[in-house]
Amino acid sequence: MGNIKALEWRYATKKFDAEKELTSEKIEILKKAFNLTATSYGLQPLKLVIVKNKKLQVQLQNFSFNQKQVGTASHVLIICIEKKVGKEFIENYFKLVKHVRETPDEILAPFKEFLIGDFEAKASAEITAWAINQAYLSLGNLLTVCAIEEIDACPMEGFQPDEYDKLLNLEERNLRSVLVLPVGYRAGDDMFSNFKKVRRPLEDVIIEID
Repeated sequence: MGNIKALEWRYATKKFDAEKELTSEKIEILKKAFNLTATSYGLQPLKLVIVKNKKLQVQLQNFSFNQKQVGTASHVLIICIEKKVGKEFIENYFKLVKHVRETPDEILAPFKEFLIGDFEAKASAEITAWAINQAYLSLGNLLTVCAIEEIDACPMEGFQPDEYDKLLNLEERNLRSVLVLPVGYRAGDDMFSNFKKVRRPLEDVIIEID
């Protein structure tokens, strides 16, 4: 399936086949896709929680306005942001850059110091908003990869983050849940799978400047 065909095929799945599970190979692809998502400055202020436990999924469904996709999906992906992105987090990132690329400290230091100063000058709400923007980047990337891999998915903002955080002990990990993505395979009787896509005409959404 070509990329455009895959995007035409995908839809926000309303009903999963609870008997079908994604293989470990498919989940590994989604893990790598998440980790390869572009983020601002390359800082990756995100973590992905993967739940594959029907009892726990039903509990999460209760905190998702009873959207049944959460309880019946093969896996539930929860995109979380780091609650503390400051000097230590940035220094750890540059240690990783040095290790992977073997870049000398004298080359890394100016940009590192700039970022530390920039983030120290930001209000915590501004950093949170920035991190949430990165979460949406990862969601978009995951949705595209799901389509290419013929994995069904349903992106969700409609859930109670505080309850998710308590149930999954995310506070202890310095994380805050932001987005939910149940994944699996569509049920054969999900009528939404056959609906035509409704999108504005290309000429209404594309501006070309020669």
